[in-house]
Amino acid sequence: MLRIRGAAHSTRPDTVAAEEPLEIRLAGTPLAVTMRTPGDDFDLVHGFLTTEAVIGSADDVAGLRYCNSVDEDGRNTYNVVDVDLAPGVEPPDTALDRNFYTSSSCGVCGKASIDAIRTRTRHDVAGDDVRLPLATLLALPDRLRAAQQVFDKTGGLHAAGLFTADGELVALREDVGRHNAVDKVVGDAVREGRLPLAGHVLMVSGRASFELTQKAAMAGIPVLAAVSAPSSLAVELAADVGITLVGFLRGDGCNVYTRPERVVLPD
Repeated sequence: MLRIRGAAHSTRPDTVAAEEPLEIRLAGTPLAVTMRTPGDDFDLVHGFLTTEAVIGSADDVAGLRYCNSVDEDGRNTYNVVDVDLAPGVEPPDTALDRNFYTSSSCGVCGKASIDAIRTRTRHDVAGDDVRLPLATLLALPDRLRAAQQVFDKTGGLHAAGLFTADGELVALREDVGRHNAVDKVVGDAVREGRLPLAGHVLMVSGRASFELTQKAAMAGIPVLAAVSAPSSLAVELAADVGITLVGFLRGDGCNVYTRPERVVLPD
């Protein structure tokens, strides 16, 4: 690439973030296509199915595997995952009002209405009594950034980090899509049998959208923090399900939009 910095011009190689499609199938039937950064794909699938209310735990998945999707050279692309649901788990009906096609920029594209995407969580998020010291909350962006190994090389990935109320990093995932990064974090917890994620904080790079708020609720996460702005619908949903929604978390400040009593202020 041609690198231009003021009057200085140079030609050099660069590292860019990988983006490839992942098709998710249920028993051979296509369910969703998402544009993602390859890696932690099984976490992504488990998280996606959980936050879309297809499964409630890892026990609802009987098995999953990469399909033999090949490129023009006959090599497996590892871009198709087929899932077998456990006996008794009903597959979703996508024939009428839902379209699960997603992209790296928007995880709910094609869904017909707000009613179709306001998935109800199985967990009592509103009843979570977690308390988070302000100093711990303010330290999360730096801790998230310090753990972003791929971002350091590319500058082109979103991150989602799961933290305890003491600020300990439990899991971090990076992806070109904000929603994929969150699904990978949630999927890791699903596969380890740690849902609901009561007493935890989900920290995301970028903004807090309706979709990310919904995913936090579906995983039982009581606090969602973002370095940028929330949307109006995200605030509405957070208030509805009882999530503490924090925006503009940077430096020595933040905005707490809902359930502020969970943030413990200094005397």
